[in-house]
Amino acid sequence: MGSYYINRTFFFDVHPPLGKMLIGLAGYLSGYDGTFLFQKPGDKYEHHNYMGMRGFCAFLGSLLVPFAYLIVLELSNSLPAALLTAALLTFDTGCLTLSQYILLDPILMFFIMAAMLSMVKYNSCANRPFSAPWWFWLSLTGINLAGALGVKFVGLFIILQVGWNTISDLWHLFGDLSLSVVTLGKHLTARILCLIVLPLTLYTATYAVHFMVLNKSGPGDGFFSSAFQARLSGNNLHNASIPEHLAYGSVITVKNLRMAIGYLHSHRHLYPEGIGARQQQVTTYLHKDYNNLWIIKKHNTNADPLDPSLPVEFVRHGDIIRLEHKETSQNLHSHYHEAPLTRKHYQVTGYGINGTGDSNDFWRIEVVNRKFGNRIKVLRSRIRLIHLVTGCVLGSSGKVLPKWGWEQLEVTCTPYLKETLNSIWNVEDHINPKLPNISLDVLQPSFPEVLLESHMVMIRGNNGLKPKDNEFTSKPWHWPVNYQGLRFSGINDTDFRVYLLGNPVIWWLNLLSIALYLLLGSIIAVAVQRGAHLPAEVEGLSQVLLQGGGQLLLGWILHYFPFFLMGRILYFHHYFPAMLFSSMLTGILWDTLLRLWAWSLASSSLARGLYVVGNLSLLLGTAYSFYLFHPLAYGMVGPLAQDPRSPMAGLRWLESWDF
Repeated sequence: MGSYYINRTFFFDVHPPLGKMLIGLAGYLSGYDGTFLFQKPGDKYEHHNYMGMRGFCAFLGSLLVPFAYLIVLELSNSLPAALLTAALLTFDTGCLTLSQYILLDPILMFFIMAAMLSMVKYNSCANRPFSAPWWFWLSLTGINLAGALGVKFVGLFIILQVGWNTISDLWHLFGDLSLSVVTLGKHLTARILCLIVLPLTLYTATYAVHFMVLNKSGPGDGFFSSAFQARLSGNNLHNASIPEHLAYGSVITVKNLRMAIGYLHSHRHLYPEGIGARQQQVTTYLHKDYNNLWIIKKHNTNADPLDPSLPVEFVRHGDIIRLEHKETSQNLHSHYHEAPLTRKHYQVTGYGINGTGDSNDFWRIEVVNRKFGNRIKVLRSRIRLIHLVTGCVLGSSGKVLPKWGWEQLEVTCTPYLKETLNSIWNVEDHINPKLPNISLDVLQPSFPEVLLESHMVMIRGNNGLKPKDNEFTSKPWHWPVNYQGLRFSGINDTDFRVYLLGNPVIWWLNLLSIALYLLLGSIIAVAVQRGAHLPAEVEGLSQVLLQGGGQLLLGWILHYFPFFLMGRILYFHHYFPAMLFSSMLTGILWDTLLRLWAWSLASSSLARGLYVVGNLSLLLGTAYSFYLFHPLAYGMVGPLAQDPRSPMAGLRWLESWDF
């Protein structure tokens, strides 16, 4: 996708554009020419200059360590807690693996952590409102929120965290009776400007740059409307002139109005045995293809409408027509057989020989909200095709067909006549040498229309991400326990293998820490609520644990639990933003526990010694665990871990680890 930006080629992705734009910019500035194909892991780069892009991602990934250090230092005011947190991230094989390749994840985590750091810094300036540092950190929080959301939609989770912090802050100010209404208004206005207006402006600006740079036709065209495609240089609709009104004999493409459904399509493959009638498949396909072409003909004659001796006859609202597939000469056909995937819908097929079929090939063409007899306009008329025999409406369910259907989308004829975008189409390409052409420039959409359409397509694309056959996926409960990793490259013992797996010592320590925090935090909260008198030292540590640790626990919850509600395909790497918060919580928790343990001892020298030993043990333990597991990130060769001869054999602590 970085290559597409360098080549200015339009593409579709389910994520917002900022991360890919930054990767493309890094490649462009470092001399990468955008010609490497990136087909599969392990391909040699040869002469292509990829180091700028990889170095950029690695640099942002490496900044997670100082960011975490500074966040914990700000929340706990404890240097050992900050150092322990930094060590946890430094020695985690998972963060290392994600950061060293050209991926969106280090960019996303950079902005999430930068937003969190800006927020806690701005909180620390609460006693100096409207000062230069206060404005700086508040504005920087907004900028980083725009960055996080601009890379992936999961950036919304850090927005929720900052939003909750802001609401709590304003509620506290509202209860301060020493503040005037004017001052409260200034506080509210400052937050609206810096945390809503500024991020939205920057987020929108990334799309403006995205659409300005990607001005050439590419593989993403078919996901978008015909009017959108008319913007793209090289697209057959760009600066095009086509006949305005549909006529018999025209060669056309028919596009579904629901976003990311595509074009009515057929090909020389039959439905398999047991799937309705064994006739030619009809699907929708998102990309431009010769198999998207259909010829519109009268239902009751085989005469060639393009014969120069015959007058032009326009297709009108309410006409009975036949659509003949140009490449295979089979007619669009339906019957009472059930559709492949959608129950109670009818199957749609290609049928007939050289355009000769039967009455099940006849369709009535209707224009939405038009009168009978009106001509049908290319691109602008919203049409429905009603099957004459069964009375059903041609549509696409949007469901992905299995491999026998080439993972294209199901076309059905639905007996439910309610108007939905799934059953509404428009004519896009239109070829008829007997008709004059008009320019399509008038159809180009405005920027707000383009912005709205791109978001609708991305949301639909995200919802449509389902696992393919034999594709590895994972479940959210797998992630905190480090249940199974993800192969980055290599399968056989002769391959160079990289395996994404968190350092198990660190990840299981984080999981234990969350459980301990919930237990200890609950005990302290109950004690405080019951009015228990705590010594000054314990009270200070309790405040750090409940307030600083509480913010980090909220971050972990917001970045983890929403995945349980998602219906889309999920992967192990989705957990890493939450893992950052759990690591910071671990740093604060263990520092607090060691301080409480040291405080409980009478001897100050013994207490200091145990505190130092405890911290050193945690630091050295994480460092040694990294030494054991570092080949996962830096690459393994030789026998697989299942083989006793493998140097990794003793480290396969769970059967589910398939490195």
